[in-house]
Amino acid sequence: MRVAAIDCGTNSLRLLIADIDGSSFREVHRDMQVVRLGQGVDKNKAFAPEAIERTLAVTKEYASVLRAKGVERLRFCATSATRDASNRDLFIDGVEDILGVAPEVIPGSEEAALSFLGATKELGQELAPFLVVDIGGGSTEFVLGERSVESARSVNIGCVRMSERHLNHQPPTSAQLTAATADIDAAISEAGEHVDFTAAQTLIAVAGTATTVAAAALGLLEYDRYSIHLARISAQQVHEVARMFASMSRDEIAALGYMHPGRVDVITSGALVLSRVMTLTGAQEFVTSESDILDGIAWGLAEI
Repeated sequence: MRVAAIDCGTNSLRLLIADIDGSSFREVHRDMQVVRLGQGVDKNKAFAPEAIERTLAVTKEYASVLRAKGVERLRFCATSATRDASNRDLFIDGVEDILGVAPEVIPGSEEAALSFLGATKELGQELAPFLVVDIGGGSTEFVLGERSVESARSVNIGCVRMSERHLNHQPPTSAQLTAATADIDAAISEAGEHVDFTAAQTLIAVAGTATTVAAAALGLLEYDRYSIHLARISAQQVHEVARMFASMSRDEIAALGYMHPGRVDVITSGALVLSRVMTLTGAQEFVTSESDILDGIAWGLAEI
């Protein structure tokens, strides 16, 4: 069956088309574009008109791809920013007009479950229990389980949200870093009240912040998803990369060969979140996964 998953987050809009037959998964097409739908949502609790316009423009591009690829089943999931926006109906109606399918504004609990499914599907049970950490633009999910989710918590410390709230200069000031760290630590501690971090054997980090930090830690000259996928990155490497980004100018970050242009303004805050996750969970390393909520949505479609 040919299925298509679209994940609309605070920072990016992503498309995955795959052929799934039982346990067989063949990727047909994968694309990611930074649309920054969540621009200003943390402060204004509403979508900016230009953010909706950017996102719908890419949705139209994806509609053409879906038709060309002969997709049989489609699911469009919207997460943190759309949950928070008071004018979300403008966006939802626009997507439905283009695709004929209404975006599902999924709660943090479902976002966590889909991320867990995508991240762990191809990993052996000898690595379980897993703690999956998904650092998005608006929120971060912590998900614990072996074969399925046992506990999960979503907290509002995404890389876009933290950048807009605290780190609005590059490099940030020490006062900004201190304020951001306090905010992040409080949220992670709250998540730890609901998810037993110490029960996990393997920490898996998914999404763009984690994969970009991995690219930096591996010393890649350009982004290579095959080198990054399932790479093990130590806590010390994460801390070093976070400090490196916090010391660089915007132009220096933009010049890095593995850096996506849409992550330049938010990678410092994202790396700080991941660094604090490593500290407060006590994990000595994380496994990087290029498979995440997008893959989870696709697997879920095939099981319907």
